[in-house]
Amino acid sequence: MNTDPERIAGVRAFNRLYTRVIGVLDEGLVGSDFSLSEARVLYELAQQDVHDVPELRKRLDLDAGYASRLLAKLEGKGLLVRERSESDARRQTVGLTQLGRKTQATLEQNTDTQIGELLGRLTEADQRRLLAAMGTITRLLGEHRADPTLVLRPPRAGDYGWVVQRHGELYAQEYGFTAGFEGLVAGIVAEYVGAEGTARQAGWIAELDGEPVGSVFCVEGSDADTAKLRLLLVEPSARGHGVGKRLVAECVEFARRSGYRSMELWTQSNLTAARAIYRQAGFELESAEEHRSWGQDLVSEVWRTRLGRA
Repeated sequence: MNTDPERIAGVRAFNRLYTRVIGVLDEGLVGSDFSLSEARVLYELAQQDVHDVPELRKRLDLDAGYASRLLAKLEGKGLLVRERSESDARRQTVGLTQLGRKTQATLEQNTDTQIGELLGRLTEADQRRLLAAMGTITRLLGEHRADPTLVLRPPRAGDYGWVVQRHGELYAQEYGFTAGFEGLVAGIVAEYVGAEGTARQAGWIAELDGEPVGSVFCVEGSDADTAKLRLLLVEPSARGHGVGKRLVAECVEFARRSGYRSMELWTQSNLTAARAIYRQAGFELESAEEHRSWGQDLVSEVWRTRLGRA
């Protein structure tokens, strides 16, 4: 665990900035008479007609005493009503009144307007950067879904730069590769893009819940009967979800449909996770050779698999 004081200070500075931006330093929502906690309760109750009070407390992480006072205050304003549960008299349910629903809708509209004004100060490019940064924070610190949606799609504008960047960053972080490796990847990507429209090559970007987390490409190999698998990448955050396995399977199946008789790939012996995926997909190690590249002593490997008829 890294507890670098500069990093801690950076997080605290962001917290101070963000609380000023959203206007919660005084526990109130900008432009309204409601505290942040009150607005959260109204928002949650608006998502369905009736809530079980213990469930509501759990969703909003409120202790029993504070929740009781909060609900009593909102009930006193005529915004909600509490009743005994029909299924269990020991439990209490809560729901919005007509005034509560109208009040919550106004709060929602005002909040949208405020956020729109905030975003309106930024250029289109800066808005995209801001939303991407917020998405990163949410993915890293928020609740992680056990079954995120995995989608494979063709590369589009911007993806090729992402493939080069993430290869450079990840291989530097995990294996100590120098910038020369990123240059190699850039050359492979440039060659692929230069041959755009070639029927016997294809690429895929893997997305988990709409975020790019992996890549792979199929190109012509050492001869017209041989396909080559290139640039398999899986983000650390996506590992364990079968992303690499899906990418390789898609690449192999495309090669088979395209009429290739075999498929080859070039990798390094220290890429153990990738090698396991290749082996599971039917690839076999054909040759190995020691070399020094990208600041490291490595053993390069050629793997190959035969492709049956489509």
